[in-house]
Order: sequence, then structure tokens, then C-alpha cells
Amino acid sequence: MSELIQAITMPKWGLAMSEGLVTAWHVELSAEVQRGQELVDIETEKIVNVFESPASGILRRRLVAVGDTVPVGALLGVVASEAVSDTEIDAHIEKFNAEFADVLAARADEEVHGPEPEVLDVAGRAARYLAMGEGNGVPLLLLHGFGGDLNNWLFNQPTLAVERRVFALDLPGHGGSAKVLAGVGVEALADDVAGFVAAAELSSLHLAGHSLGGAVAIELARRTPQQVRSLTLIASAGLGQDIDAEYIRGFIAAGRRKDLKPWIERLFADTSLVRRDMLDDILKFKRLDHVTDILTSIADSVFAGGHQALVLRDTLAALDMPRQVIWGAQDRIIPASHSEGLPSAVGVHVLDGAGHMVHMEKAAEVTALIEKLMDSA
Repeated sequence: MSELIQAITMPKWGLAMSEGLVTAWHVELSAEVQRGQELVDIETEKIVNVFESPASGILRRRLVAVGDTVPVGALLGVVASEAVSDTEIDAHIEKFNAEFADVLAARADEEVHGPEPEVLDVAGRAARYLAMGEGNGVPLLLLHGFGGDLNNWLFNQPTLAVERRVFALDLPGHGGSAKVLAGVGVEALADDVAGFVAAAELSSLHLAGHSLGGAVAIELARRTPQQVRSLTLIASAGLGQDIDAEYIRGFIAAGRRKDLKPWIERLFADTSLVRRDMLDDILKFKRLDHVTDILTSIADSVFAGGHQALVLRDTLAALDMPRQVIWGAQDRIIPASHSEGLPSAVGVHVLDGAGHMVHMEKAAEVTALIEKLMDSA
């Protein structure tokens, strides 16, 4: 019966997360729950977000109360069918907790923190990336947006890596990648990403890009359509001229937490997701040498005159691989209307209750859509 019992455990959101605080349960004990349904709110040092159920069934146990803080991997609850007896569930919980005690001991002894970012040399410049997964599926490359980094995929990458190798890359000038650029336009950024793909020996891959990373992904797919198996664009740049130029200017100029916060809140439909540590991490990046100049140069090129300089709708239409766009209905940076009027072969998904960071606010739904498109390829 063990295969009918699903353990719900504290997720790991980001490299630094070691524990989480349960702030709310959204499903009552003994209630039916569906995979992807909002299950429990979890607060970490960096972010508060809802954890969506990885399984369908009946919530037979809730093992962590609101207000409790438990380590990553700890048992939060158990989902099982009515056919499973209470005795079987109790035995499963006892076995899980005994094995988890050994896991915690190993962490303490070996300081196991999971995968760490690595660096590849691309044309003499450092490209930082995080790789997860060892499956046999075609690898997936994730490209973040303007001012972001590989941690923008912290809610998606672990699940996507179950069946394949998944690479989250810091774009040139961002995160831990080199702060020296060969060029600042979409084409130049795509040159560097293509160099990473070659250096990582990714002869075939799926692509998913958010915001600026979406435009870079379109350009990369245009150059090597035989190499790209599927293309997912999330709140993508390059599909229309509109963009919140005020946000771009405000993000670049902000040098203090109180100045930065209102601009970062503009990225989310739920502004409570913006935590102090999130702001501090962004400020730490922005204070690195040359970062302000690099962001300004990219913005002046890609968002010249307060508009998107490069519109790639025709390029997207001409591509042959499975393609989709995903948008948050409440996106205040790039309007969801840019998803309209695309060819019927391009899947369109507009998710309510999410803003520009839709892959963080609706992580389970976005992850499932990426997986479905990759499977179709």
C-alpha cells in the first residue's frame, strides 16, 4: 500500500533555504486535494509563497501546525486514498521520520546543501549556472529576465529536473556571470548564451525564457531551430513594443531598500511575496562594480526610448518546434495583451492572480505547462 501514500514534505526554495515556517493551511484534514492545488503557505528568510500539492488524494494527516518551523524535507502531511488504513499511514509516518532523522544527521555531519552554482568559461568570460537533475530527458535551459539571476527559477527547477538535466543560467552581466559584455542587445546576449550552450555540450535542448530571457530564447531558437526541441516564453520581451519604462528606470536607480521595494512589488500581483532578504540580495548584486552601467547599457539598447526596440512576433511565428507563451494576467511590466494574435500553433496561457513573476507566483502551473510542452516534443 506504500505506493498509495504520498508524503508532502517541506520544499527547498533556493540554495540557501534550510527550513521553512508554516503560516497557513488551505486544505482541511480529511478533505480531497488535487495535484497543483494550493495546500500550505510557507515563509522563508527570502520569500513567502504558497506550496501547491504534488499529489492528489485525501489529506489524511497534517503533521505541522501553523507557526511551526521545520527543516527542508520534513514531513508536512500525508495524502492517501480512503482504501489506506490509519494503521498503514501511521506506520508510513513512523518509517519516514526514522529515515529523515538519519538524513538530518548526515546534513549536520557532511554539511550537505544540494547542488551549488558552477562557472564555465565562455569566450574568456565567466558564465555562472546551476545544474540539477541526472535524468535521460533532453536538457532544459532556463533564462531569467532583466536584473534577475538563476535564483528566479528556484520554485521551478527542482521539479523540472526530475527527468532531465536542467540548467539555470545567469545572463551576461547578471548574477555571478562576468560583468564585462561583448554587446548589450538581444543578439549579443544570444551570442553569449549560444557560447554557453556549446561549452556545456548541449547538442539538443529545450528552452524557457522569462522577460528579457524570452527574447534571447527566441533569437537563439531562430539561429539553431534544429537544436531547440521546445520553446516556452514567460511574460516575454520581444512580442510587442509596450513595457513599463518607469519600472526599468526605477529599478536601475534604486540604491536603498526603501527605494527598491516599490519597484520589486510591481513585479508581483501579491506584493507580500517581496521579503527583506529578497531586496537585500538584489541590492548586493546592484552594488557590484559596473552593474549599474551594464544594466543602463542593456536598457538603452533593448528598451530604447521607453519601448521595446526589437519585436520578434514574426520570428516566433516562423519557428517550427512546439511553442507556448505564459503570462500573468496582472502583469504590470509587459502587458498580457502581447500574448494575443499569435499563430494558433503557439499555445497561450494567461494565469489569473499573477504578475510579471508568474513562474514564481503560479509555480506549479507554470512548471506543469513547461513539462507538458517538453513531453509533446
